[in-house]
Amino acid sequence: MKQDTRLWEIDLLRGVAVLGMITYHLAFDLSYFNVADIGLHAALWTMVGRATASVFVFLVGVSLSLSYSRLKLKGGETKKTRRYLLRGLKIFLYGVVITAVTWFFLDEDFVLFGILHLIGSSIILSIPLLDEKPRTLFFAGILLACFFIIPPSFLLTESHWLIWLGFPPQGFSSVDYAPLLPWYGIVLLGLSAGKKLYPGYERRIALPDYSRNKAVLFLCMLGRNSLFIYFIHQPIMLSIMYLLGLGELARLFDILKP
Repeated sequence: MKQDTRLWEIDLLRGVAVLGMITYHLAFDLSYFNVADIGLHAALWTMVGRATASVFVFLVGVSLSLSYSRLKLKGGETKKTRRYLLRGLKIFLYGVVITAVTWFFLDEDFVLFGILHLIGSSIILSIPLLDEKPRTLFFAGILLACFFIIPPSFLLTESHWLIWLGFPPQGFSSVDYAPLLPWYGIVLLGLSAGKKLYPGYERRIALPDYSRNKAVLFLCMLGRNSLFIYFIHQPIMLSIMYLLGLGELARLFDILKP
């Protein structure tokens, strides 16, 4: 397989996650702004939100493995620190933009450490682990992911300084919260899977080729543009809801009035 060939199955999975993200965020918006009683805390919606985020974060690890494989094939292994440090910082700064925007509009529910902060930090933290064996990464990922099953009340602290790690203070609230514990464990599982399933940027398991299927092409297009869609889908949905006069969207835009 050529080094610059995109793996359609990875784009496909990311595209499915994009659809899940849009669906969940639409339900969240309808509930948050009292447009409709969605029952967002029901098991179904919790599963949709958690599964969507998990796929995105898992694919961060897979993609990092694939990217590093290509880099080694091109003889650029010694450049990995600079390459992934800059990439991680770039995505983390996108997260800082989200922090600033949500702080401006949402007050106490603003995003302090959300999915983009997590992805940026995870890329940087993974730099010294890129040459580790898949088994080591797998068990490390499982260990960190075990924090999912710890009751939230056991992780509360008196300080705001450990929010990024997964230890929020009592009463902490955010519309998007993805701390390193347990979510970095999912990244490591993805990194392990990428190394195991695509050694040397080659598929270890042969797949039937559905890359020309129209539905697959559409989902792959979404997957290739996931970051762009992440930034624009909420403003678009909220603007439409506001123009239609739905719920309490007006209070979101009151801050812009002179």
